[in-house]
Amino acid sequence: MKKPMTSAQRTHMMLNQPVGRIICRLAVPSIISMLITSIYNMADTFFVSQLGTSASGAVGVIFSAMAIIQAVAFTIGMGSGSNVSRELGAGRDEEAHKFCAVGVVTAFVTGMVLCAVCLSNIDWLVRFLGATETIAPYAVDYATYIFYGAPFMMASFAMNNMLRFQGLAAYGMVGITTGGILNMILDPILIFGFNLGTAGAAIATAISQFVSFSILLAMCNTRPDAITIRLRNFKPTLKMYGRILNNGLPSLGRQGIASVSTIILNTTAGAWGDAAIAALSIVSRFVMFINSAVIGFGQGFQPVCGFNFGAGKYSRVREAFRFAVRGATIILLCLVIIALPFSRLIVTVFRADDPEVIRIGTLSMQLQLSTMPLWGMIVMGNMFTQSIGYGVRATIISAARQGFCLIPLLLILPPVFGLVGLQICQPIADVLTFFLSLLIVGSILRQMKTMPDKA
Repeated sequence: MKKPMTSAQRTHMMLNQPVGRIICRLAVPSIISMLITSIYNMADTFFVSQLGTSASGAVGVIFSAMAIIQAVAFTIGMGSGSNVSRELGAGRDEEAHKFCAVGVVTAFVTGMVLCAVCLSNIDWLVRFLGATETIAPYAVDYATYIFYGAPFMMASFAMNNMLRFQGLAAYGMVGITTGGILNMILDPILIFGFNLGTAGAAIATAISQFVSFSILLAMCNTRPDAITIRLRNFKPTLKMYGRILNNGLPSLGRQGIASVSTIILNTTAGAWGDAAIAALSIVSRFVMFINSAVIGFGQGFQPVCGFNFGAGKYSRVREAFRFAVRGATIILLCLVIIALPFSRLIVTVFRADDPEVIRIGTLSMQLQLSTMPLWGMIVMGNMFTQSIGYGVRATIISAARQGFCLIPLLLILPPVFGLVGLQICQPIADVLTFFLSLLIVGSILRQMKTMPDKA
């Protein structure tokens, strides 16, 4: 069996081997992890959709709450992880250990707080998230167990990000993939076998998150090439949290504001009934599945970017970014070409007996797929600025697509153009965000071109 790399060997690889080769090597386990996560999210949607249109809508409604939990977890995990990669690249291993401990412990405690707050206000919360009278009972059942699993979910995301930024995405893949496969196995057993309905899907997710948490913690603490998570290294300072937030806020902007837009989307879609909410939920899950491949590819790029920026090898950072954008765009083009002709079939698989869901979902799917190739620049631009510590500009890019570009469109277009206005909001937001990303990233690359590499 091949011996794991030492920290010194891994640093040498990051700073000297061809960037394209390293990115692809690190991206494979990240892509697998992201795809498995998206597949079990779609599995929840698929199995719950067999219970009816209102049950399917409940998954879409609570997805925004799950996105908020993930947003906070990624804020902490990616904020800590990007600092870890830069500290390792600069040779400050002790600081990297502290950032790991602070990130994981903070994520778990924050999950406990969110669990307590959400469970104590769950009836009000599901209404706020956009549940109709018929969707609300299913949403409460589903949300309850999702919140119970929140501390383990958040700590898992944090540890997975720590491993990725160390260049150890394969270890994270083991934990995430195992939990995801378990989730897909448990879904039909608990939903139909034990007749637990939507609660069964949520219980399956909570159990899988605990399993992933346990595996990831074991990976961090037993693998000799990984930074060990030790409570004695939990020495948070305001300066550390400032650095974590500066680098993590883009994730909060991306997913947190996405949650807000999803709430507005569900509330607006409610005017066209449960079928509209269910259709948009199905499209959202499938689009997220395709996007997960690009995010996984970008997660192979991020540690390379962070290590080399921390070491002052700016020409390698620029080279890695160009490779990542090209690779992501090619991946998206291929996936869109494959998926676009089957848009109606994809929606039908989830709700074959509801023609209104199929009608609304098919056009929504086609419209969103048409602008997906632009995500290569959007996603990589966001990850690039985040990895090199340009927190404000990274936050602007991340908040644009589902924030200040999308939300105004959701408030303006549906009242004017009806359901079609609702369906075209996201594609238009994608185009606007693409040009914004070009503007921001272009200015950084021009500035970086004037910075000489450190010896």
